[in-house]
Amino acid sequence: MPGYAQGSVPGSVPGSVLVIGGGWAGLAAAVTLCRHGVAVTLLEAAPRLGGRARALALDGLRVDNGQHLLVGAYHGVRELLVELGISEDRVFRRHPLRLDMRSAQRPWRLRLPRLPAPLHLLAGLLGARGLDPGERYRALRLCLALARPRAARDEDPPLGEFLRDHGQGEALQQRLWEPLCLALLNTPLALASTRVFATTLRAVFLHRRRDSDLLIPRGDLDAVLPAPARDFLQRHGATVRLRCRARRLLVSQGRLRGVVTADGEQYLAEETVLALPPAECLRLIRDEPACAGLRRQLEALRHAPICTAYLRYPPGVHLDQPMVGLLDGLGQWLFDRGYSGTPGIMAVVISGPGPHVAWPRARLARRIQEELADYFPRWPPPERSWIIREKRATFLCQHGVEELRPGVRSPLPHGWLAGDYLDTGYPATLEGAVRSGRQCAHAILAR
Repeated sequence: MPGYAQGSVPGSVPGSVLVIGGGWAGLAAAVTLCRHGVAVTLLEAAPRLGGRARALALDGLRVDNGQHLLVGAYHGVRELLVELGISEDRVFRRHPLRLDMRSAQRPWRLRLPRLPAPLHLLAGLLGARGLDPGERYRALRLCLALARPRAARDEDPPLGEFLRDHGQGEALQQRLWEPLCLALLNTPLALASTRVFATTLRAVFLHRRRDSDLLIPRGDLDAVLPAPARDFLQRHGATVRLRCRARRLLVSQGRLRGVVTADGEQYLAEETVLALPPAECLRLIRDEPACAGLRRQLEALRHAPICTAYLRYPPGVHLDQPMVGLLDGLGQWLFDRGYSGTPGIMAVVISGPGPHVAWPRARLARRIQEELADYFPRWPPPERSWIIREKRATFLCQHGVEELRPGVRSPLPHGWLAGDYLDTGYPATLEGAVRSGRQCAHAILAR
């Protein structure tokens, strides 16, 4: 490709930004830039926006591409909705967090009273049913240790090791900390980053009481962000292209100029954002010498799966709260999708790696159905079930992972990164994705 003179990229709009990827990170970057008057073009390889958090149609039933958990501490998501002109009440129902952990042996329950944070957590732990006084006291001590901002700041031991050093016995780890770790980090406790776990717990439980509330979407996830974001972008003059896969980068004179798509079309811009999962980003940068360091970081990131089983029961089958924990079997969390407008639909989530990832779908569905029949013997058999497996759902949030997480600046001048794997301090969540996209956009605007 011939060299370009300094200044605007030939064929591009001065000050324009090209966003590659229409997941939540790319949408957050595009909306923030567009809101500040930047000319934005967004390319998405899939036929719809949303990335790994989008709606699917299963035999006429609309569900999400895996069950996602959102909480009040997701301020980035909530602020982005404000920028889109959407009130929280329009897309979410708030529910105070209740941990109801089901087990045939030792179930336990925790309710957070309406007290200021962190008193609501302390009172909830002291009043937790099913935990003996010693377990409540040890859990309370650990929360106080994690409340200190310096906790695991300088070092990042495996969370299991950290818990043992702070008096958390094996039973307490299995019944309390392992389920929370899998729900928040999608990583087994023995491998998990203590630093990221502590940061996430502080954000959810220690700042404001409302931060620990569950945010239950009133419908599918498309209605929360992808659909409103697309409408916003198109109303503000942005270009959105679906089924448009970036094949290679256009690099000239050491700077990123744009991309060539799979159909051979060139898209040029002053700034280019790679808002892609690590594997896709790695595919594009692999042959760029300037990206050798970033390439090593992305290659060192490991990934973890999430499996979601959707089961359709008669509409009268329901839970008395949006979700419950499951301690005795393969399934870890059960969500009642009736709270999102589809009565009778249950979602069972299995986070993290395990042999079940390779099981045939029929075997996995049968196992989940059998477990639910044990937990809820009065329920009739499900009428239908579906299995959704994301084998690379998140990066594995293991100890030391913070050293592998890049910032928003690409090694290529005028190139940028966005995605939940970036150095946001959060695990691979929708909040992490949105924060990275907004950070990327503000860094571009600061130029």
